[in-house]
Amino acid sequence: MRVSNALRVALMGCAGSAAMVVANPTLAQESADTSVMALEEIQVTARRRTESLQDVPIAVSAFSGSDLALRGAADITELAQMAPSVTLEPSRATSSTLTAFIRGVGQQDPLAGFEQGVALYLDDVYMARPQGALLDIYDVERVEILRGPQGTLYGRNAVGGAIKYVTKRLSDEPEFGLKLSYGSYNQIDAVAKASMPVSEKVRVGATVASLNRDGFGENLTTGEEHYNKEILAARASIEFLPSDSLFVRISADYTDDDSNAVAGYRPYPGAVSGTPVTDSVYDTYAGATENGSTSGINGNNEVTAKGIQGTIEWTASDTVTLKSITAYREDYTESVIDFDSLAVDDMDAPVIYDNEQFSQEFQLLYTGNKLSGVFGFYYLDASASNDFDVVLGQLGRVAYGDELVAYTGGTVDTKAWSLFADLTYEVNDAVSVSVGGRYTNDKRSADIFRGNYLGQGSPFFGFDDSIFLAATSDFENDRTFKDFSPRVALDYKVSDDALVYASFSRGFKAGSFDPRGANFSSPEVEDGFDAETLDSYEIGLKSTWLDGRARTNIAAFYSDYKDMQIPGSLPIDSDGDGTNDGFVGTVTNAGKATIKGIEFEGTFLLSENLTLQTSLNLLDAEIKEWLLNGVNVADQRAVQNTPEFMSYVGMTYMMPMSNGSTISFNGNWSHKGSIVQFETPVTEIDQDAYSLFNASIVWTSENGNYSLGLHGKNLGDKEYKTAGYNFPTLGLENNITTFYGPPRTITATLGVKF
Repeated sequence: MRVSNALRVALMGCAGSAAMVVANPTLAQESADTSVMALEEIQVTARRRTESLQDVPIAVSAFSGSDLALRGAADITELAQMAPSVTLEPSRATSSTLTAFIRGVGQQDPLAGFEQGVALYLDDVYMARPQGALLDIYDVERVEILRGPQGTLYGRNAVGGAIKYVTKRLSDEPEFGLKLSYGSYNQIDAVAKASMPVSEKVRVGATVASLNRDGFGENLTTGEEHYNKEILAARASIEFLPSDSLFVRISADYTDDDSNAVAGYRPYPGAVSGTPVTDSVYDTYAGATENGSTSGINGNNEVTAKGIQGTIEWTASDTVTLKSITAYREDYTESVIDFDSLAVDDMDAPVIYDNEQFSQEFQLLYTGNKLSGVFGFYYLDASASNDFDVVLGQLGRVAYGDELVAYTGGTVDTKAWSLFADLTYEVNDAVSVSVGGRYTNDKRSADIFRGNYLGQGSPFFGFDDSIFLAATSDFENDRTFKDFSPRVALDYKVSDDALVYASFSRGFKAGSFDPRGANFSSPEVEDGFDAETLDSYEIGLKSTWLDGRARTNIAAFYSDYKDMQIPGSLPIDSDGDGTNDGFVGTVTNAGKATIKGIEFEGTFLLSENLTLQTSLNLLDAEIKEWLLNGVNVADQRAVQNTPEFMSYVGMTYMMPMSNGSTISFNGNWSHKGSIVQFETPVTEIDQDAYSLFNASIVWTSENGNYSLGLHGKNLGDKEYKTAGYNFPTLGLENNITTFYGPPRTITATLGVKF
């Protein structure tokens, strides 16, 4: 990739485990010349020491909890409006399962066997599964989005990037906080937090959140709310400080999402039933929750996720720190998927996801006069299982006199360990060289069964009287994937206000097994799919100018993506009668793709109280080789969820009041280019380019203990698609459905803390 003027940024493989924002970037401070105002410096600990973010050669967007509160951000999907090259959406037919893409790398399907291309961390703990990963923003110190391959400094290796959700450490003084919200669609939220020192060496704290909202639409068949929200979440922690050099934290979290099942909007009437298209894209005729096909889970739709972790950090000397992170997490989902979004049971599915994981990480951090770095070991033992029926009710009754059921049950276990290291040597005051690497040993074991039945459901879901027709898949297998992923970087401090850097890094994701594959008709399914790798080349510049009133970061990258894992689904005719009566999973290792782009982030202090924030990116993602029956069909394929252009502009005005309080005005506009949801274009579910407008007004008392806010989202009431299903030939009703993002909402907030 040709680069000019050294104005393109390079990611250094992975930011460290911190990148801690301790200042709100929208505020001003006095510069060395006390008559000149400058942007407040953001301090980070990305390289295991406190330094300015502008001195750290990392492509990372960091958002402090206080800044997110001023914008009224509700969950992490809103960060995709501000961070370049990022797409964050709820997965289709869910409220709390996350679909994440960064720089063209991600994963659409939450089934077992598919590890995400973007790693999500909750307080340094990698979340192996996307269920329950669409985190609401509460009790947060900061959220970081790291772009590009990650893995030489901490945790799990990731191809596309990482999202880190970081909660606060407890204060040495008693604290209490309460935030109440009321808004559109009868939104009623309450978040209460409290912490206190039990003694000089022990602190305890807890946060409880109840997040509720009526639906954006209505289920016209059941009368229930549609696109509603009903979440109860809690976190608790205890911290021990036996000495100045030792810190111990034990924390636990729990989330219960009891929101109603979500079904997509049908762009066409029912082909057989004649059910009309709904007037609103948020309404549905879905009746799966009341149909007999989902009675095995009582038509239930619920996600529970919980975890416990322990962190030990010991400063052994002035140069050495040892750290241990131990965690156990599990989540369980019962969900109803109504593919047809109709009252009839043309294509319904009860689904169960059951996941658990144990992880252990050890780090040795070294900081010397010239040399600094980290050495680490990471271990993951995880099990992901899914069981679901796909019930073709109408087709089964026409062809067989009873409902036709395709049951899929699959468990994929992961046992992985890695050794990683990353060292930085300061050649002189201006030049630093970094070298890192990660060795990974990743074993995947699969136990898969698929079978067809006549009846309302399979025996797994309690329908013991169903008639077994035939098995379409039944196998066990395991594979081990080994890899060494290097990273090298060079940074040069042109001046006190400008840093140029360049890097090469490799991302790696192990292969696995598709639990939906039919090995009886396609024996190669038993072998699973291969690992994928991504080589990323980057150069760039971070600079502060206009006497500290402007801060800009420009990034350019070129990625060579090989064997990229593309999951999909295809309808099949299992008995050869000319009618599709089931579907199989298809995972393709597309041979080659290139993804290149330029990213820009800037903050400008236009006056003492007025700040401009902006970001944009240009992406060129192209599949170069995709072999189908020996023919390269790359020109008929596209990279999913990757718009060519994204931009963001926000203005924040802080108006001091005579009584010492402050009123903050924030308005922002974001634009996202057109995308395809899957590897082949589907007009009904792909999204054209669109823009969103948001605005907030927040009053804060002089001592910061009280606040009142009013937040408007999607003020233009734009209807935009986030996901969809495309099964026009499976079932009889032309089953194409689309899911939409939230409409216009207005929320008022009250905050109290002391």
